[in-house]
Amino acid sequence: MAAHRSGPLKQQNKPHKGGRHRGRGSAQRDGKGRLALKTLSKKVRKDLSKVDQRHRASQLRKQKKEAVLAEKRQLGSKDGPPHQVLVVPLHNRISLPEAFRLLQDRDTGTVHLNEWGSTHSFMLLCPRLKHRWFFTSARPGDLHTVLDMAKVADNILFLLDPLEGWDSTGDYCLSCLFAQGLPTYTLAVQGVSGLPLKKQTDVRKKLSKAVEKRFPDDKLLLLDTQQEAGMLLRQLANQKQRHLAFRDRHAYLFAHAVDFVPSEENNLLGTLKISGYVRGQALNVNNLLHIVGHGDFQMKQIDAPMDPFPLNPRVIKSPKDPGMAMEICATDAVVDMEEDLKVLMKADPERQESLQTEVIPDPMEGEQTWPTEEELSEANDLLKETSKVVKKVPKGTSSYQAEWILDEDGESGGEGDEYDDIEREDFMEEESQDEGSEKEEEEECETVTIGESVHDDLYDEKVDEEAEGKMLEKHKQERLEEMFPDEVDTPRDVAARIRFQKYRGLKSFRTSPWDPKENLPQDYARIFQFQNFINTRRRIFKEIEEKEVEGAEVGWYVTLHVSEVPVSVVEHFKRGAPLIAFSLLPHEQKMSVLNMVVSRHAGNTEPVKAKEELIFHCGFRRFRASPLFSQHTAADKHKFQRFLTADLALVVTVYAPITFPPASVLLFKQNSNGMHSLIATGYLLSVDPDRMVIKRVVLSGHPFKIFTKMAVVRYMFFNREDVLWFKPVELRTKWGRRGHIKEPLGTHGHMKCSFDGKLKSQDTVLMNLYKRVFPKWTYDPYVPEPVPWVKSEISSTVPEMDME
Repeated sequence: MAAHRSGPLKQQNKPHKGGRHRGRGSAQRDGKGRLALKTLSKKVRKDLSKVDQRHRASQLRKQKKEAVLAEKRQLGSKDGPPHQVLVVPLHNRISLPEAFRLLQDRDTGTVHLNEWGSTHSFMLLCPRLKHRWFFTSARPGDLHTVLDMAKVADNILFLLDPLEGWDSTGDYCLSCLFAQGLPTYTLAVQGVSGLPLKKQTDVRKKLSKAVEKRFPDDKLLLLDTQQEAGMLLRQLANQKQRHLAFRDRHAYLFAHAVDFVPSEENNLLGTLKISGYVRGQALNVNNLLHIVGHGDFQMKQIDAPMDPFPLNPRVIKSPKDPGMAMEICATDAVVDMEEDLKVLMKADPERQESLQTEVIPDPMEGEQTWPTEEELSEANDLLKETSKVVKKVPKGTSSYQAEWILDEDGESGGEGDEYDDIEREDFMEEESQDEGSEKEEEEECETVTIGESVHDDLYDEKVDEEAEGKMLEKHKQERLEEMFPDEVDTPRDVAARIRFQKYRGLKSFRTSPWDPKENLPQDYARIFQFQNFINTRRRIFKEIEEKEVEGAEVGWYVTLHVSEVPVSVVEHFKRGAPLIAFSLLPHEQKMSVLNMVVSRHAGNTEPVKAKEELIFHCGFRRFRASPLFSQHTAADKHKFQRFLTADLALVVTVYAPITFPPASVLLFKQNSNGMHSLIATGYLLSVDPDRMVIKRVVLSGHPFKIFTKMAVVRYMFFNREDVLWFKPVELRTKWGRRGHIKEPLGTHGHMKCSFDGKLKSQDTVLMNLYKRVFPKWTYDPYVPEPVPWVKSEISSTVPEMDME
């Protein structure tokens, strides 16, 4: 018979040391090869010496440095895309043509001008610096152009005024850009050389202090001479690039040339050819393409024409002006370019992403068949096995409400219908006395007509009385919500059990169960939901980093053939608006429920009510929707907020296409004059239709007669049936007491209630009722162009007064 041998998990008691110290060697010998439990369960790690640790840290530091240098060398080089710089003047006194004239130095390199509409751009090729720049411009008042071009710009060049820095329009533009996410930026001051020499140093010091509020520890460069423009170009070329998370995982493209080929069937639709440099990630023809401001489309094919702006072009000198270098492309090169137009990739119908955005619901999917006899017998057996608790409940009470009914202690009220009638008469007498006193006060008052000045007449002509009345009503509602949160008046003309039939009572808002799949609206049948959104997002991001994508590489000049595009896209481009395209990740065209964390913008004080139509800038998308506001907590239920509060960060819930975080969020509101005012800023939290937004209403009553732990409460309900219907729901008071309804008194809604302590006469009895709310399906991907921004019109609906 084999003897039992103890395993490695056998308990080893600590032996008596016997007065002498044991070393590590003797402990290992006594252990006889056994290992400790922690050593067995943990992965064996090789401890490095200090020299090896320093060597490994040095290698990691060297790898990161090389990666930054490689990225810096690729941007603007012959193999990478041109270095795109967005020039934004932050003051109306800044001359943008003068700044462009200084940057278009023929001695520095070759300049290619390109003008479409009101937006000017040019390409600067500098073989000496081995760099090429693409300069574009945007005015701060043109909000959509600034935000869209900042999404694809490598650098933003802010032009400042030497005396004031930026005006109100520039400050508003900076607020929007900071909220969206700034790429690498540079600050340049224009006009310092025009000031007296004695004032130049003081002006620069004062401007540096003023700029510290927005741009701490940033250096101010000058832009008044060709030499200063050359230093600015070197600064732009050597800056470390800041990454924007929402664009680094997508392939995107800024259109340099656009062509439209109408289809034979319909002239309003056709194939759009977009030419530009691929940035961000490699571009696959089977992915969907989102044109900013116009929607999602499919691609037919990707062509690879010759780069129209090579870094080392063939240059010859003109015989008329030997000092001017001109780029001349020989006829052979043109023929070669037409012949070398390669088709990189054509769309595969089997692998191409679908444009389906919604699920087509099946109305018969929720239907159930009649159960069989076997299923009925099994259900009867199961009911017999389970124990039943029989309670006496009011007529019409559901099983869920019956669970909250407490056992009666046998007490009965001594008041009846006579008490209610007496109290009603007293209340009517008090009301008649109050009305008589009000009539006496009205008789004592007189009306006096006061003359108005000419300035008042001119001022009143500019005031919109209807808008003023609506704004006043909103301010009143917001103030009432702050003073009495969620409190509503019980209607007299409709029974409370009918008015609040969708609401329920909860023992605890935090811990009481609520099924997220219960009573979903019909719109939830149209959306997509992930089984595990976090794992899906992690898998897609990992594929982007590790998997090699077939298609156009970063830096290539390509032409995209986009199918079924409306002709309005080309007309919008010809009017001077930029055309920007982003490649979509898997599932990003599908509709779902988006949750975003936002904070109220400090510059806006207008009350914003829930379910108002707002304009969203989420990542690279722009759309209109009517959101819900809710508290930002870690619980499974989140309380609905009726207004966008100024002191707390709230979660905004809308129906919108899926977007993978991180992504910035900007909320705008369109005013009656067509301008967009910034309401709130934040970030995308999650894509989760199961996040429950719970609306609370609070019914209030007043104690009429108070006993030791009993009280008679009135004005919460106005008939006996409502008291019986809401009897299972727990009561609370503003001073922290808790209780329940014992029984109704009379027929006018009075009720006897028991509490855990004695009430005060000035206390208020409350009843909390809850229901789940869902956003409205008002998603609209087409946002109208805003009117150029003006400070005096955006801050208030009332025009400013002329102060003399």
